[in-house]
This record gives sequence, structure tokens and C-alpha cells, in this order.
Amino acid sequence: MTPPAPRRADRQRGRVYAWEDVHVAPHGPDLLPFASLQPMVNAIWAEMGLLYPPAVEPLPRQSRRLHADATRLRLRLPDPVPSWLVLHELAHAMTSSHDGASDGHGPCFMGLYLQMLERYLRLPGPVLAASLRQAGIAFDPRARPVFLGAD
Repeated sequence: MTPPAPRRADRQRGRVYAWEDVHVAPHGPDLLPFASLQPMVNAIWAEMGLLYPPAVEPLPRQSRRLHADATRLRLRLPDPVPSWLVLHELAHAMTSSHDGASDGHGPCFMGLYLQMLERYLRLPGPVLAASLRQAGIAFDPRARPVFLGAD
């Protein structure tokens, strides 16, 4: 049996979080109740041309370090949750394959996240792109979900 491939280091993670604190979080402070999340996820997933959205589940109450997490099949979110964090986790779900492989906070993730920030939070894409370049964060402006067409 072949051992699993080693996980790639998520080199952009810290820079993405720092960038998000300055350029995203202040512009999306609204808190969404948990009950509204699954319909929101379903709608965004469909608008991105995808089928079979991930299930939204509550983040375990005992979770202290983790703010949220996502796989292709599941988003675990707190109640309530800032709208930008839902988009962040959706970008993770869109860049995670069925076998668990993920782009982390890489160029594909950042490209999709940027697209959703512009579309759903109405943040100016060119300004965000410039701030990403300034922060040294790689992004693919033409990114697409990794499994588009596979669903």
C-alpha cells in the first residue's frame, strides 16, 4: 500500500489572515445567524455553477483555537458568524477535492475568495488585488472550483 502523499505547507496562511484582518473583516462585520447559513451556502454554490453544496454544521462548542473549518462536503461554522468568514470557508470547500486534497490558502483559494468578496460583499476587486500583491499573497484571478464539471 502506498503511503499518503505528505501535506504541502500552507505558506500563505499567516499572511492571508493578517491581510484579512485589515482588508476584509472591517468591511463585513455583520453577523449571520446559523439558521440562515445553509440556504446562503446553497445559493452561492449554485451561482458558482456547482451541484451538491457542502452541509453546514455547527462548530463544536469546545473548539477554542478553531474559528471555522471546511472540506468539500462540510462547513463547520460558529453561531453567529461574520459573512466574510462564510465566504472564506466556502473558498476552502471549492478548492478541496473529494479525496481531501486542498489548495490551503494558495492561489486558487485566494482567487475564488477574491471573486466572492467582490460579488457578495461588494468589495472593490482591483483594490483587493492590489493589496494582495502588496502583502506578497499569490492569487489566481481566473480560479475556478477544483471539481467544476465533476459534480
